[in-house]
Amino acid sequence: MIRASVRDALSRIQSAFPRREDLETLLSLSDPDETSYLHAKACAVRNTYCQERIAVRALIEISSVCKNSCNYCGLNRYNGEASRYTMSNNEVLKSGKLAASQGFMTVVLQSGENGRTTESIAQLIAQIKQEFPIAVSLSLGEHPYEDYLAWKRAGADRYLLRIESTDEDFYRSLHTDRSLSTRLECLAHLRRLGYQAGSGIMVGVPGQSISTIARDIQFFSENQFAMIGIGPFIPHPQTPLAKCPGGDPLLTLNTIAVTRIATKYPWMPATTALGSLNRDYRMEGLMAGANVIMPNFTPQRYKSQYAIYPNKQSRAETPESLEHLGKSANLAIDYGRCDSLLPEWNTCTPIA
Repeated sequence: MIRASVRDALSRIQSAFPRREDLETLLSLSDPDETSYLHAKACAVRNTYCQERIAVRALIEISSVCKNSCNYCGLNRYNGEASRYTMSNNEVLKSGKLAASQGFMTVVLQSGENGRTTESIAQLIAQIKQEFPIAVSLSLGEHPYEDYLAWKRAGADRYLLRIESTDEDFYRSLHTDRSLSTRLECLAHLRRLGYQAGSGIMVGVPGQSISTIARDIQFFSENQFAMIGIGPFIPHPQTPLAKCPGGDPLLTLNTIAVTRIATKYPWMPATTALGSLNRDYRMEGLMAGANVIMPNFTPQRYKSQYAIYPNKQSRAETPESLEHLGKSANLAIDYGRCDSLLPEWNTCTPIA
């Protein structure tokens, strides 16, 4: 039995800017019938606005060096036990070539912040674009406008920068030297430069509430990102949050579903973190409205060193395993670029 209040909340967030009370109602669902109903609605919205497909993107973790001190991340600069590496351009290009040879049309370059110089990243982007006809997504953290401009001019297409939280006090609790205003400024720079911009949050971080998550979803709805990444918090043993409980899988799945319904168009991954819990929840993520899988093409010798959280699954999916995943979710695998689906994207003027 689905309560009328649940049906009404779902109807309202699909047709208007979502009210916080409705978001909180849906995020808090735990009854199996009601959560199944919510997730099915999210899949219907995804299929209507994004088509019945999974975009696949090749992830390459190019450096584990980071200058930040984020309280949740194993790459934080105070973790003396962290292994540090920086891939050479040739190593990155080799990984990109492998991905391209398997049909992937997007590579995602991810690293700790300031793992490489601005110039070396620009050179790497230009080399990739010269050698392979593929899209380049970046996930490199906060940088000055000039850095984002250099990478856009080198050929970068997309940039993922999670907001982490729109609550200023909560955001400050996660970092010792960062502010929400700077994060918002970086996202504004990315939009101004014509990037297909993405954001997102972790679910279940200590101090986060249902109301906090609801406000974040309102932010996503208001700003309409091309990509939104949502995954569970997983505590790392060499961080200040080591002894805290991890994020609840059901709340994470509900957050994916509610975000999908409220925002409609974004590419939303079934994240690596979802696949790194006590079992692999990526299928459940797809069945809650996600539509991206990012197989890991980082060289094997580096995978274990990119430890933002423990026991991170770094699967190098085969075409067969991807097809099986898609078939199980009743979705087709799409190796194409899968650019932004936002209606206004075609009116953006990229930087020359």
